[in-house]
Amino acid sequence: MPSRSTIVPLSSLLLAVAAAVGMATIGVISRITQLGAESITFYRLGLGAGFLLLYLIITRRGQHLRHAPGWGVVITGGLLASFILFYVQAMNYTQMANAIMVVYLAPVFSAVIAHFVFHERLRRAQLGCIATALFGFAMMQEFQLKLDNGSDATGLGFALLAMLAYSGFILTNRGLPPRHNGHTGAFWQLLFGALAILPFALIKPEGLSAAPWQWPWLLGAGLVPGFVALLFAVLAIHRLPTALYGTLAYCEPLAVVLFGWSLFGEALSPLQLSGGALILASGIIQARLSQRNE
Repeated sequence: MPSRSTIVPLSSLLLAVAAAVGMATIGVISRITQLGAESITFYRLGLGAGFLLLYLIITRRGQHLRHAPGWGVVITGGLLASFILFYVQAMNYTQMANAIMVVYLAPVFSAVIAHFVFHERLRRAQLGCIATALFGFAMMQEFQLKLDNGSDATGLGFALLAMLAYSGFILTNRGLPPRHNGHTGAFWQLLFGALAILPFALIKPEGLSAAPWQWPWLLGAGLVPGFVALLFAVLAIHRLPTALYGTLAYCEPLAVVLFGWSLFGEALSPLQLSGGALILASGIIQARLSQRNE
């Protein structure tokens, strides 16, 4: 891995935040359309790949697609699909709060792995920011991790698999060769992710069917969380240290909570608001630390 500048441009930070907020919109689209998670995921990845292909052609970057993708890109696409599938399965067995608390250990886990694999050393201040973000997220969940029945253990097992798949997605992207083009890499990841999820969508009784009124939302799923958000995420992962990207990734669950409050009337408790404030504060401090010479 080549050494990265200790000065992080503001544009790279904004890419990570925009990616997190964009990915959070899939929950809104899913709730409105009421389609199966497999179908939503396929359209998100498949249409996202189509939008990105159009973007590559318009910007004259399509020539990069002539080169076959490496196995690293193929693996990241499979990890992306695996993360979504395991996360959906986790929510089928346990409460969403339980599943997401485990899944969003992935950025922290990735930062620790990168400390040893990519030699991105974690200093005390960085560790403090990560711990603060994790504590703030626990506050957003009101420190609840209830195991009400036997299926919760199965659900947490799937959530753990989703966390590992998400961590693998982050780290595999970080480990791609420097010559790899981020735009074409995002396209191949979307495409291979869509192909991986397709069999799971087709075995459902409803398949990939959708009503005419649902299609604008599905196009939105492909455009925002599929195309724009994932492209921004891939570019941000390449430009930012894993610890910084992992901290900023906590803007996604924060955005989910805010969308639920503003669009669906899901009230936030004072404890949840305090937790969100901690997450934002840790991201800002981490960003400032990354801009200092180490």
